[in-house]
Amino acid sequence: MERLFKHVCLVARHSKPQIVASLRILADHLADAGVNVLIDRESATESEAGPHALIAREDMGKLADLAIVLGGDGTMLSIARVLAPYRVPLVGINQGRLGFMTDIPRHEMLEAVDAILAGNFVPENRILLQATVIREDAEVAKALAFNDVVFSRGAVGSMIEFEIFIDNQFVYSQRSDGLIVSTPTGSTAYSLAAGGPILHPTLQAIALVPICPQSLSNRPIAVNDSCEVEFMLTRGLDARVHFDGQSHCDLMEMDRILIRRYRNPLRILHPTGYNYYDMLRHKLHWGERLL
Repeated sequence: MERLFKHVCLVARHSKPQIVASLRILADHLADAGVNVLIDRESATESEAGPHALIAREDMGKLADLAIVLGGDGTMLSIARVLAPYRVPLVGINQGRLGFMTDIPRHEMLEAVDAILAGNFVPENRILLQATVIREDAEVAKALAFNDVVFSRGAVGSMIEFEIFIDNQFVYSQRSDGLIVSTPTGSTAYSLAAGGPILHPTLQAIALVPICPQSLSNRPIAVNDSCEVEFMLTRGLDARVHFDGQSHCDLMEMDRILIRRYRNPLRILHPTGYNYYDMLRHKLHWGERLL
């Protein structure tokens, strides 16, 4: 049978031995099925990888047709930014509690992966954000975010002040602990905790969610993902911008940060029968049907 994906890269949280053991089980299973197995060098040692090739994370998008993450949503976030430029699809296998993105449980891993390799899956495209930090008309940093771009006060503890523009039109000025600019994927992360809306992953939208604003009239807003959002820091000591909570850039007053939808979406493959609302109900402890 012709395989839809011939070169599969596996990624795992190396800090957890039980996850590395699952990675080896899956790697051997895929190899027995005739798949060329590649393993992220940051996920396993040579002894743990066995006969399977280890590759650098930055080469994953060039060499793999599919990437499978064993771990949690944090690992998915880091790999999403690596794969998005190459349009390589991603599958998430959860090794503990059900994740918002890693939706295949460990005990169903082999059967679910076999089905996906045979073409039985539910594809879903998710947007990413690209943020560019501009200081005195020069670009000083650029990063991708799958969940969110977060502006926050620093260790000094005082609020920051900033202005927001959308498509070069002034929207508001604000004094607060910060601001979350979230994708639909990130709407169930920090944005949700800050009172932001839940956005279905397929929506073409970006949410702007204030963090503890001084004025209670500052509310979350959602805009089309074709918009360019500009954040300008007018006052703030030790302020920072964070990308998915995994990297950051220190900001100076009058820095501008331009946020746009990244040119490529990330393609996530879900198992057949996947239901987004079932996942929300389980994770957020919503009530079950009464009848």
